Amino acid sequence: QVQLVESGGGLVQAGGSLRLSCAASGRTFSRYAMGWFRQAPGKEREFVATIRWNGGSTYYADSVKGRFTISRDNAKNTVYLQMNSLKPEDTAVYYCAEGDYSGSYLPVLAYEYDHWGQGTQVTVSS
Repeated sequence: QVQLVESGGGLVQAGGSLRLSCAASGRTFSRYAMGWFRQAPGKEREFVATIRWNGGSTYYADSVKGRFTISRDNAKNTVYLQMNSLKPEDTAVYYCAEGDYSGSYLPVLAYEYDHWGQGTQVTVSS
């Protein structure tokens, strides 16, 4: 059974940084694409970033491009989201997700992901 556990969320002032982690277990982590999504109160879950199974390519939402960096350590079964220059509009619950894509395709839609973590709250104060 696949388990994804996020950590690293918290309260930070605008302009600050946070690093989210997502530890995976239950199947061969290194075979699958990983993504980060977020959901703010009253809004739909939105795509943030995704990374290929081998870390060879990444893709970002326009709203975070240049500020956030997704990475992975397949030896540690962990994916990260480094968030810099945070803005109040980045406030949301952040979820990591695992998608069954071992090729070059980078999934960006929520339904393309098979497993999800429980989420971690990120709050950015102005």
